[in-house]
Amino acid sequence: MVEAIGLVELQSIAWGMDVADVMVKAAPVQFVDTFMVSPGKYVVLVHGDPTSVQVSVDAGRDAAPEQVLDWLLIPFVHPQVFPAIHAESTAERISALGLVETSSVASGIVAADRAAKAAAVQLLRLHLGSGIGGKSILTLTGGLFDVQAAVDAAAQGATASGHLIAVRVVPNPHPDLA
Repeated sequence: MVEAIGLVELQSIAWGMDVADVMVKAAPVQFVDTFMVSPGKYVVLVHGDPTSVQVSVDAGRDAAPEQVLDWLLIPFVHPQVFPAIHAESTAERISALGLVETSSVASGIVAADRAAKAAAVQLLRLHLGSGIGGKSILTLTGGLFDVQAAVDAAAQGATASGHLIAVRVVPNPHPDLA
């Protein structure tokens, strides 16, 4: 079980690879993923126990502070976040569809965690950065009121960090869209 996740999002690919090395050497964490994001950004996402992830993220931020675009630390991440990142979630039926679009990878993960903790929803997919200009898009489903509450909670976090682009709730999506 993953207790904590941490991420450092950098504006340089070369610096990003160096920071990834620093982060996994600083504490006993494991990579969830490291990847390049257009236009020339690099993302390092790690998991482990909360203290180790904090040490890792701090080391990554300290290694190249002028290169850091965004970062996150979620000490007790909701268990639906990782399946959503890996596109492993499925839903038999989609009653209402919620969408949250953010301008950074870190803010997308924070939005997903907040949404899952706010209401009885199922996270469907959290698309992180690749092929969408470094943005994130979260899709989730559930009853209409739960979806609205989850989207509102996700939007609050992204608005506070200045990374919210759009939120939408589709009350009864066409089966082909779902």
